[in-house]
Amino acid sequence: MRTALSRRAAPLAAGAAAVTVVLWASAFVAIRSAGEAYSPGALALGRLLSGVVVLGLICLVRREGLPPRSAWRGIALSGVLWFGFYTVALNWGEREVDAGTAALVVNVGPLLMALLASRLLGDVMPPRLPAGMAVSFAGAVTVGLSMSGGGGASPLGVLLCLLAAVAYAAGVVGQKPALDRASALQVTTWGCAAGALVCLPFAGQLAHEAADAPLSATLTMVYLGVFPTALAFTTWAYALARTTAGRMGATTYAVPALVVLMSWPVLGEVPGAVTLAGGALCLAGVAVSRSRAVSRPREVPRSRTGFRSRARDTAVPPAGREEHPARR
Repeated sequence: MRTALSRRAAPLAAGAAAVTVVLWASAFVAIRSAGEAYSPGALALGRLLSGVVVLGLICLVRREGLPPRSAWRGIALSGVLWFGFYTVALNWGEREVDAGTAALVVNVGPLLMALLASRLLGDVMPPRLPAGMAVSFAGAVTVGLSMSGGGGASPLGVLLCLLAAVAYAAGVVGQKPALDRASALQVTTWGCAAGALVCLPFAGQLAHEAADAPLSATLTMVYLGVFPTALAFTTWAYALARTTAGRMGATTYAVPALVVLMSWPVLGEVPGAVTLAGGALCLAGVAVSRSRAVSRPREVPRSRTGFRSRARDTAVPPAGREEHPARR
């Protein structure tokens, strides 16, 4: 019965991970659009507040109670580090460095996630996982360098992107144990609330900038809160509860490839051959990291007559020899 349930859950978890990756890819395009009217902190707070409203309404409809006390530590850790600090640091860091440097530094996050999960959570790291992540990392850097436009990189920007990568990895590793004690919706809702609480110092900036921002930028900010935050973080938590943190981190390497495809019709950025090659590397690495080695069935030796022999304890001893009593 448990095996049947796990077989049903596997396709659902894969579908949830796919929804997350697509929506997070759209977030990068939306951030570049809304970032022209909103500063990094204000954009992060507006996004998280929109997410909290939607998630709170869903919790009321579903009558979700408070998470158990044992889950609050992981929820708070993921909320502060991932929902809050990571969002602000990444928004700020990408203003200080070009896309190539940001891709190089930020995409260290999934690698750190796999290492931390192996060390702190005891997750088994299959041989194909680091190999696939290395291929995807090379593809992500290739995409970033090809789309950088020759920008510069400040030490502050590099530091912010590095802190964002560390916060992302630590937040996911902290979230994983909470999902063993609370539902994906509970963990996401209260993690988003914790992140919004951390970003409250930017409330003044948000109010000031919202008064002057065009309606399209504000609607884009709300979109970021409803879909890439409320929905995508919930589907992420659902999938993370059913697999390892390392495998989920490797899945996010598909995001750069999808960003390239989405930027083409939305922003009019036509990708070059190098950019498309980098995106293909990202997808290839994800496929390798999520694949499983096929175990070959052990060959049962055949008897001299051509039939498969029985188990040793039921085999008939050769004629003329009596089997030792200890072997019976």
